[in-house]
Amino acid sequence: MGEPVLVSVVALDPVLEAGIRSTLSACPEIALTTAADEPRVVVMTVDQVSPSEVDALRSVRAAPSQPEVVLVASRLAPGDALHALAAGARGLLRRCEADAARLTRAALAAARGDCTLPPDLLDQLLRHAETGGAGGASPAWAGASLDDRERSVLRLVADGHETNEIARRLCYSPRTVTSVVHDITRRFRLRNRAHAVAYALRTGLL
Repeated sequence: MGEPVLVSVVALDPVLEAGIRSTLSACPEIALTTAADEPRVVVMTVDQVSPSEVDALRSVRAAPSQPEVVLVASRLAPGDALHALAAGARGLLRRCEADAARLTRAALAAARGDCTLPPDLLDQLLRHAETGGAGGASPAWAGASLDDRERSVLRLVADGHETNEIARRLCYSPRTVTSVVHDITRRFRLRNRAHAVAYALRTGLL
């Protein structure tokens, strides 16, 4: 086992913050710290995803260490989730579902660069995109499309699966999965997997 992942917790409610810290402290792969210690992952807990929360998320991502963010919210509508992902959130959880296993899995996945979403929220996002609720495409994606292989890989990335698991599910090699994700991010000038998922959903490519 390597060094534990440094994780900090941010919440307006100190009782809630203490509860999440207590939940995460049981995982030996995580070392709890403060934002001042340059954590690898920040777990943000909010009631709703309004513009002020999205701005706060961007501020956390803009810190010198550029920590990944797992956002835990009481309510997560599809549009709110898209805004959070586009602002740089690496994982999304509903507060009622944020038990020890899910919180730990989301934090460790974020540290690896993987994006996690509740499966039913992913389905809502896909329906949201299909009905045009996510808005029009940005110039980088205008006229673009994903082939079946790219769409299959990106759906599993959005569902929080790791490269090896995606490879097993789709009967590809891990190298092929990595190559597909790399091609998507390079073609559309995206920063990472989470950015790819957010914009594919936002523009209706998934």
